[in-house]
Amino acid sequence: MAHVLVTGGAGYIGSHACKVLAGAGYVPVTYDSLVTGWRDAVKFGPFEQGDLMDRARLDEVFAAYRPVAVMHFAALSQVGEAMTEPGRYWSNNVTGSLNLIQAAVDAGCSDFVFSSTCATYGEHDNVVLDENTPQLPLNAYGASKRAIEDMLRDFEAAHGLRHVIFRYFNVAGADPEGEVGEFHRPETHLIPLILDAIDGKRDALTIHGTDYDTPDGTCIRDYVHVMDLVDAHVLGLKWLESGKPSRAFNLGTGTGFSVREVLDHAGVVTNRPVPMREGPRRAGDATKLVSGSVRALTELGWRPARSDMASMIADAWRWHQNGAYQS
Repeated sequence: MAHVLVTGGAGYIGSHACKVLAGAGYVPVTYDSLVTGWRDAVKFGPFEQGDLMDRARLDEVFAAYRPVAVMHFAALSQVGEAMTEPGRYWSNNVTGSLNLIQAAVDAGCSDFVFSSTCATYGEHDNVVLDENTPQLPLNAYGASKRAIEDMLRDFEAAHGLRHVIFRYFNVAGADPEGEVGEFHRPETHLIPLILDAIDGKRDALTIHGTDYDTPDGTCIRDYVHVMDLVDAHVLGLKWLESGKPSRAFNLGTGTGFSVREVLDHAGVVTNRPVPMREGPRRAGDATKLVSGSVRALTELGWRPARSDMASMIADAWRWHQNGAYQS
């Protein structure tokens, strides 16, 4: 069976991608430093510990497995940290990705699926964001991802590195079968933070900003279930295998939920009150990010099946109660 190198395969999205790749007949090879990933999440193929900054280690892994493609998830991704420590983001995300891309090209691995972000767009008030929306990132996280997109285009022109870029909106939920799920240390994602507050693992959920220009004053985001998201990655891999051209796709539902609306849904799904408090805005947060994902629907044939808010919270709650990775 064909091997696919999955960077960040011990992390939240990467581990779910490994499960779906294995189900589709590939052998996912996880390459992860375990700085933010979890060894227990590697269940569906070989594990190789390593850092993207270590070019020699990358070359060893490419030589050992000869992957037919790369799925690149590994990155620093906290918006607040990106505002205060931009150097870490430019160094880790961009230099690490450059090492990976060069290693892939040198190994003759010419198909590359890249985990980008809607944060490359920045803030466009009252606009549904499609793939042609100008990319004007507000922070080093979004800017570093945009730089990697540019890098991929340059390497295609020079070396024939074909690629699919996925610009995610907010990823949520967990594997419905409970084999892998979401856990970060520290936790920064809204739904796990809400579930921590419901479960008494933190005093309250802090709403960062209640004076945005939205109906209830809180930020609006487009949420997509992690299993729907990784299904798109397998479709992207098959897109490249079939000889189709490099392409960028948004992945979202086109429906936005405010922070308060997510809180309301969580209370209903768990049948528990959500302790909350109001706090100031965080630097680098856009008011509204909602996807136009028509291209993924019409060209890839992507059909998100679990990306309703109730399913995302229910799957996340089930995983949360299992307490996995938390030892």
